[in-house]
Amino acid sequence: MDVQLIPFAEQHVAELAPMIDDPEVARFTRFPTPAPADFSATLFSRYDAGRAEGSRELFAAVDPASGRLLGIGLAPHIDPEARELELGYLVGQADRGRGVATAMLRQLTDWAFEACAAIRVGLMIDVQNVASRKAAERCGYLLEGTMRNTYVKPGRRADVQVWSRLVTDPPPSPAGPA
Repeated sequence: MDVQLIPFAEQHVAELAPMIDDPEVARFTRFPTPAPADFSATLFSRYDAGRAEGSRELFAAVDPASGRLLGIGLAPHIDPEARELELGYLVGQADRGRGVATAMLRQLTDWAFEACAAIRVGLMIDVQNVASRKAAERCGYLLEGTMRNTYVKPGRRADVQVWSRLVTDPPPSPAGPA
């Protein structure tokens, strides 16, 4: 799947709003449930401020041919001193199962190592989110362990896996692990 990551901008807010209301997004993200009507705009504003501070980043994952929003990639936490980042990704319902998450995560990981000089990149994945776990594995992330019954957001606790890649890890094969 051909995916282009570009800085998330105000023009993407309207396209993101329906993705936020998807039950799978509510289930597997730390976004509030139900999300307030202005959540997409608030998210953009918060990440735009974080971009200026160097503390977080938000990307629009777009189809390069049409410019249509396929999902978002984000770094909710960037620690420049420790050279560590947490990454996340969300794919719109219509584009799941087409390799979008894997393409996004590969690009996000490259960005983290190259643009942010990260040494360690981490992911927090709900154990029931099989598609996200597969994307992490295809992108060369290693499972470090499971945090049992951890707080995700108000009213939601889950078993969450911690995955990581180090800058010294060998790159994944183009097709992912065998």
